[in-house]
Amino acid sequence: MQALGRQILVEFYDCNPELLKSETYMENAMVQACIEGKATVVTHTFHSFSPGGVSGVVVIAESHVAIHTWPEYGYAAVDIFTCGETIEPWILYNYLKTAFESRQASQMELKRGLFETAGEKLRHKPEGL
Repeated sequence: MQALGRQILVEFYDCNPELLKSETYMENAMVQACIEGKATVVTHTFHSFSPGGVSGVVVIAESHVAIHTWPEYGYAAVDIFTCGETIEPWILYNYLKTAFESRQASQMELKRGLFETAGEKLRHKPEGL
């Protein structure tokens, strides 16, 4: 079986609450994590909630990286979804763990889009795109 992509579901605990409140900081950290991981950033959008918390997504050519924070709990939920073989999602994970000053994290990796290919290499994008 071959997979179209890898998805890491992450829970960052004991993060710096002041960082998790900052839309600018979250946006910069998420984009920089993608750059560090050699992902191709297409666009990104983030939103702050009152009294705290930030949600956002970085769309990458290889899929997406999304977040929602709860500063009052020092917690951030992150979804790192990469397709193809050029991106190592654990680089993004490690960058974000450090950036959020997380002292504890849990994570689960899933293989997405599993197909039998009879020996032929699975392409994550149709030819010509």
